[in-house]
Formats: sequence, C-alpha cells, structure tokens
Amino acid sequence: MLQQRVVERGGAPALRPDQQEVGAGAQRRRAHPVPTDHAAARGDDRAGKSPSIHIGQITGPAPVFLVSSLTSPEGRGGGRTQPGRAFMTVKGVFPRRRPPAPSAGWWAFTLPLALMLASDYKLRSRDVDNAVGGSADLTVLVEIAVYGAAALYLVWKFGLRAPRRRTTGLLLAAWLFCGYVAFSALWSPFKSLGLVRGVQLLITMLVAHTVATRATPADLRKLAHIFVGIVLVSVGIGVAHPFPRTLHTETRFNWLYVHPVIAGVYLAVAILLVVGYLIRWNRPEDRLWHPVVYFGALVVLTGALVATGTRGAALGCAAGLLVLLATARGPKGRIDVIVMGAAVAVLAVLAFSDKILAFVSRGETTEQLATLNSRTELWSLAMDAFREEPIFGRGLGASRGLFLDSIGLGGGHNAFINALVDNGVVGTVAFAALLLTLGFVLLTLCRHRTLRADAGMLLGIFGCFLTDSMTTEGLAAPANVSSVWLFILVAWAETLRRQGGDPLPAVQRSPAETVVDAAGWSGTTVTASAQIERAAEQP
Repeated sequence: MLQQRVVERGGAPALRPDQQEVGAGAQRRRAHPVPTDHAAARGDDRAGKSPSIHIGQITGPAPVFLVSSLTSPEGRGGGRTQPGRAFMTVKGVFPRRRPPAPSAGWWAFTLPLALMLASDYKLRSRDVDNAVGGSADLTVLVEIAVYGAAALYLVWKFGLRAPRRRTTGLLLAAWLFCGYVAFSALWSPFKSLGLVRGVQLLITMLVAHTVATRATPADLRKLAHIFVGIVLVSVGIGVAHPFPRTLHTETRFNWLYVHPVIAGVYLAVAILLVVGYLIRWNRPEDRLWHPVVYFGALVVLTGALVATGTRGAALGCAAGLLVLLATARGPKGRIDVIVMGAAVAVLAVLAFSDKILAFVSRGETTEQLATLNSRTELWSLAMDAFREEPIFGRGLGASRGLFLDSIGLGGGHNAFINALVDNGVVGTVAFAALLLTLGFVLLTLCRHRTLRADAGMLLGIFGCFLTDSMTTEGLAAPANVSSVWLFILVAWAETLRRQGGDPLPAVQRSPAETVVDAAGWSGTTVTASAQIERAAEQP
C-alpha cells in the first residue's frame, strides 16, 4: 500500500532488480556535484545550487541515469560487452595521478610571494639615512611598482565592491590594525617613508583579504612549496656567489644584499613548512614532493639557518617546531614531543655543547651579551620616546630614525616596543587584538581532525614569529617577510574555516524512512495514513 501511494503521488515506478543494480552503479559514478568552493573560486554564479545527493534523499532536478553497453578492448572483435564499465586511455607520457585540485587562479599564490620578494630581495646595499630620508632609487621604484601592480590587478579582476559574505572577527581585527597604522603616517616625522609604508600595508591586507575569501587550500599549498623552492634557490645563490658583506656580517651567511636577520626568518619559515608536510603520514595527498625531497630540503635549510648566525630566528624556529609537533598530530604529537624532545635535547647538550655556546655568543663580549647586543639600551630610549606620545604614538616609521643619532640603530628591534613608539597605546592594542584573535582561531581549528595538519603548521609559524619578535620588529612593521607572512596566516586560517570542520557522524536510517524521504512524505503523514488503513481493515 505504501509503495502504491508513492507511485500515485508522482514517485518513479519500481525498477527490476537488474535495472536497480545498473542504475545504482551509474549513480555512484556520475553523481558528482560541483563543490561550492570550486564553483565560487572560478566565478560560477551557480555556486551552491548544484544538485546535492544524500543518503535516501535527492534534492534538485530529478537525476537521469544513462546505462550504456561498452565493448571491452579484449572483446571488440567478438562483440563481447560489459554494461556499465568504461575503458579510458591515458594520453601523455606523464599522466596525472589524480585530478587537479580546485584553484582560484595563479594570483592566489603569486601575489603574496611577489610582495614578499619585492620588499626584501635587494641587489644593492643602502644606508639607513637614505632610507629614512625618503629618497627613491631604481630598487625602491621597482618595489613600489610591484605593490601597485598587485593592487591594480585585484581591482581589475574583482572590482571594488562590498564583500559578498559577512566579515569575520579575524579579518575585522586585521583591517583595524592596518587602517590605524596607515593613518598614523599622517603625523610621522618621516612622512615620505610613512606614507609609502602605509600604502604598502593596505595593499598587503587587500591581497590577504582576497585570498581569504576566494582561495582554496590547494592554492596555499602551492604558495608554501613555491616559497620553500625560492628559499632553496636563494641558498644556492648565496653559496655560489657571495655578495659583499658589512663589517658586522662578514662571518654570517646570507644571499644577495638580504640581511642575515631577514634571511634567518626566511629559513625558519621554510623549515617549519617542510616539517609540516613531512610529518603528514596519514595525509600523503597534501604533499607535492616525495618525502626524500622534503628530507633533503630540511638538511639544506637547517645548515643555512645555523650559518646565518641569527639567534632570534633559530630560537623561534625551535619554538615553532615544538608547537607544530604538539598540535599538528593531536595527542600523539604531544607524546612524541615529550619523548623525542627530551632525547634530542640531552643528546645535543652532550655532543654539541661547545658549538651551541659558540653559536649563542657569536664572538661577542660579556657586556654585549648582557645588553643583548645594545638592544637594552635601545629599548630604554624607545620607552622614553613612548612616554612623550603615549596615546597615538609618533607615527609610522618614526622608530626607524629616532635613535640613529644617539645609538646608531634603526627600528625598535622588538615588535611590541616598535608598536608602542610608532602607534602608541591605540595601535598596540589593535596589534595585540590581531595576534590574540589569530591564535584563538588557529587553536580552534586544531580541534578538527581534517584541519589539524594545516592549522598546527600555521600555529607553529605563528609561534616562531612571536618568539623572533622579541629581538626584531618585523612583525609590527610593514613590507617585510614577517609582516607579509602574518597576513598569509590570517588568509590561510580563513580559508580553512571556509572548508568546514569534521563531518557530522552519519545516522543509520531504516529502509522505510528512506522510501518516505524519497517520496517527499513527512513522518506525520505516513503515521496518519497507516492509522487510517488499519482502521479501515478493522470490522
């Protein structure tokens, strides 16, 4: 009776057993709805409107299953057929192992890298006085042109319009910080430098926001691997052709005219990315290279980081590795950190204690080590400058030139002190809010098994930056590798959040419920119909 009612209300008549078997096979092969993120990334207006298939329920247009009898290659001569099986030939010498992942386009991983390289990779050395004074040479003009081209491309491709989805708290915190820092350039004592850096910071945030709302995890995996490849090529350039070094960097490794401190940050981030993909034993599909390649890259990058003599980056990399291993693999990773970390620490102290002490001291005197290479004196002067303008700060770029005459150093050499001097209490609160929000979001994402590998890797990079920011100001200053990577972390976290967390557990349904849902009946209607039928059968 129930099956008869389903047919009368518009349901399809029951199929024969052979038709049901072939139709189910065709449904499993051909019912592949287009993912929403894939359609949104390529600009399809039908994103989210494709038919979705669930257990016992089909929404959208009624599917039509075509059953064809295809002749197998062995039976072409004899007319032997196998219904429902397709034989495909692969063209090309190197066929793909899997179909290409959905992507928003080349811009999603090219523009952030272009901003990073234009800011740090230089072919000439320049005095701090010329940089603070605002004089522009060919290298500066090329850097400005790269930032301008990135902004123009995004405006040309996507236009300037209101966001299509609600802005999250993380993106809002990032925009508030960037907006205030750029606005503070109006009262900076070095207006030319401040205005240029402020515009660069806003363009960086524009790129990060576009990546956060349109990119896919595959795009960010490409970005990470291309970044590691660029750093490996840079190490090769530094070994093959050492550029002239200054008096303080004669014994420290670098490439081009990149300062060893900046080179150390590049190497530390690359090491964390390599380790983050190397330990994904349960998700090999996330790797783009063979594990042997990752291991070889790890050896080269670690040796280069030690050769730079950058203690802050090395300490940050060690802290980032601890955070990464403790979060990227869940509770098992925490046990590995406790066991392996203790063993490696004891072995390193016993076998390489002399080399570790030499790396830490770096040939400096006891007085220099006590003052952290004159950083404590600089921080005392910075706090005096902060007390003069405590609320709104002295303006963007002020810390680059305030201490040149008294101590000969530019910048605050500490991200939080740099934020206090340049942006005051208001800017420092905005900076702290951004960091706290980013850390909270990454910790939340680590709770999901499907997102834990990426979120733990990002949390390790975030921990590396926080540790390194104790001796460098890059995290709070625009147009450098630390600043650009901070906003890449924001964009990556938002991309992971758009993917969703762990799927809900499947609910086992009875065959009767499956038939009812397919016919469009509600539970109340079926119950009432069954009661009426039983009442009619009673005498």
